[in-house]
Amino acid sequence: MAYQNKAKTKPAPGLPTRQQIIDFITSSDQPAGKREIARAFGLSAQEKIALKALLKDMSDEGLIDVAPGRAFHKMGGVPKVAVLRIVEADGDTVWAVPERWEAEGIPVPRLRVREKRGPGGALGVGDRILARTEEAGKGLIAHPMKKLAKGDAAVLGVVHEEGGRLYLQGLDKKERTSPVISDRNGAEPGDLVMAEVTGKGPRLFAKVSEILGDPFAPRSFSLIAIHKHEIPHIFSEELLAEAERVAKQPLGEGREDLSHLPIVAIDPADARDHDDAVWATPDDDPANKGGWKAIVAIADVSFYVRPGSLLDREARKRGNSVYFPDRVVPMLPEVLSADVCSLKEGVERAALACHMRISADGEIKDWRFSRAVVKLAANIAYEDAQAAIDGAEEHPLTETALRPLWDCWAALNKARAKREPLDLDLPERRIVLDEKGRILSVAPRERLDAHKLIEDYMIAANVAAAKALEKKKAPVMYRIHEPPSREKLVALKEYLKTLDVEFALGQVIRPKTFNHVIARTKEADYHAEVMTQVLRTQTQAYYGPQNAGHFGLALGSYAHFTSPIRRYADLVVHRALTEAFKLGPGGELPADKDMEKTGELISKLERRAMEAERDTIDRYVAAYLASHVGEVLDARITGVQSFGFFATVDGIGGDGLVPARDLGREYFRYDEAGQRLVGEDTGAEFALGQRLQLKLVEANPVSGALRFELPDGKGSGSGPRPDGERRKSGPPRPLKRRGRPANIKHQGRKR
Repeated sequence: MAYQNKAKTKPAPGLPTRQQIIDFITSSDQPAGKREIARAFGLSAQEKIALKALLKDMSDEGLIDVAPGRAFHKMGGVPKVAVLRIVEADGDTVWAVPERWEAEGIPVPRLRVREKRGPGGALGVGDRILARTEEAGKGLIAHPMKKLAKGDAAVLGVVHEEGGRLYLQGLDKKERTSPVISDRNGAEPGDLVMAEVTGKGPRLFAKVSEILGDPFAPRSFSLIAIHKHEIPHIFSEELLAEAERVAKQPLGEGREDLSHLPIVAIDPADARDHDDAVWATPDDDPANKGGWKAIVAIADVSFYVRPGSLLDREARKRGNSVYFPDRVVPMLPEVLSADVCSLKEGVERAALACHMRISADGEIKDWRFSRAVVKLAANIAYEDAQAAIDGAEEHPLTETALRPLWDCWAALNKARAKREPLDLDLPERRIVLDEKGRILSVAPRERLDAHKLIEDYMIAANVAAAKALEKKKAPVMYRIHEPPSREKLVALKEYLKTLDVEFALGQVIRPKTFNHVIARTKEADYHAEVMTQVLRTQTQAYYGPQNAGHFGLALGSYAHFTSPIRRYADLVVHRALTEAFKLGPGGELPADKDMEKTGELISKLERRAMEAERDTIDRYVAAYLASHVGEVLDARITGVQSFGFFATVDGIGGDGLVPARDLGREYFRYDEAGQRLVGEDTGAEFALGQRLQLKLVEANPVSGALRFELPDGKGSGSGPRPDGERRKSGPPRPLKRRGRPANIKHQGRKR
């Protein structure tokens, strides 16, 4: 497909196109500047002047960037020769990042440095190098050419005082070094700071550049994640002004009027935005006997956020909203995300509506899409909707809105049961805060039928969106979940074998294959760990224009359509639907290469958001458990490695390490397939999923790290074994299946 772009400068005859320039600088073995481009395309003196203007336009449009030395490279890529800064140097592994990175919305890439050995060759954190870069598989490699003058590495940390000296305590659980603070710049012990780190090996020094405040104060944990993961969280004045302007525009003519229908939004009680609302009624068409008509109305974000606008560029840069227990970092300014685009009770709102006819057995018979006006009958919390259906509470919309939704969902549920998607019942943790941001509780989030109902309506609308675009031969931003790799399936088979659970690899692997394994272990105390291992076997879902199906949902075509307020992928799908069905302004048909690039970008940004949210939850859990240090808690082993095992506190979460060296005098062998440590002398075992009691000895809210030890402070032996000592004679003892150490309390799974 031809490259599509709205040019500022029209190329003169003989000039290369934008795509030809990008292809040239991407494929060139050497840095490609204006001179090299002109020579490659045989341009005249007059054409070189036009080329200069064209390159400036491409730079302004975010298509290319210029590296030191005036060589160009594709925006979001690393120059062939670049100045890099070393950010991690651990033994033989050295990682670096580009010192200059201005590709908006694209995470800074990490390059593995193939370090030169010999005198003066060793590299340390903060070193700057000039390096030749290359792609190797899915990674990037840097070949150092020259070590440059010393640079600074910006690090987020907490000022720590010990022995009269100040140190910088890193925020990463894996951080093993604490640089000496050479310049505190007014910071006091306990302050959260940004600092510049220089030096290498054990001689690292930190200079405080910015004081961010108290890391233990309410609402600081999310701020730490925002800084650590470099999440954009401030909108410019110019962008806010554009948002205010577009928010005032009328809804537009030609919209289908759905304001008379009792459409409702069912969301969490603390929802900050409302993307979707639903409605259902029995179908009176004799051809669809026992069937249903349903509408999934989605906020019409594409009407307000037009392609190429400042709002669009910022939304793409962010990729998605990021949700923390105490705040949300929205993809769109609040005047749109929390107001004009949010579907609210009793207020007319612009919506993109998916109209579906559903058969009695839950199959989607047909669909259509329209731009509509809706006026919600109510915004209802999941708990309240469930209580109304269960008869525990009265609600004025129980019979007119909720009951038909539940009855139609019964049909959708039949179709779900027939296709047998992956069924993993792994609870989410819910952090409850008071009005000042202090932690009240940490507990698993309850999963109700109301949650499943909304999930199934959204899945139905997402399938309809993907198939509608396919039928129109329009581009689709698919949500792709590929089947597990054979390597992961083999690892799962070996793990299940230790539990005497059969898992045949000769069969065609489908989601129901895993469901059968989960069902067979339902009454076992290790049921939760089997589900965790099944989850780890799955591939990570991503976005892209080439359909590969959604394995987990057992669907052939799937796209995200239902959350355009908080996900850029959904906005792309809305625009494609708007264009394909000629629904008015705000649509576009992106070029294939643009779709591929956008899919890669938003997939990376989604992973960044997930990591930031997970880190923040870990910090809140550690803060909550800090008052329980010294107590013996019910725990469960969640991971086993050769150096020890990880455990989580029952009902609360958080991962903490019990090092193998703290298990006592006996030497423990690591059984990788069985995910366990086994004592060579006694056969005592610490295995994945095992329930036991552990003493919490450390809870660090800054890093989110926990540390446990056995309640009596000892393992199965009577004292520490000298370093390097092993059992001196006899063959290795055979590994026993699921034996439990006598000095460890074991509890059955609470159901």
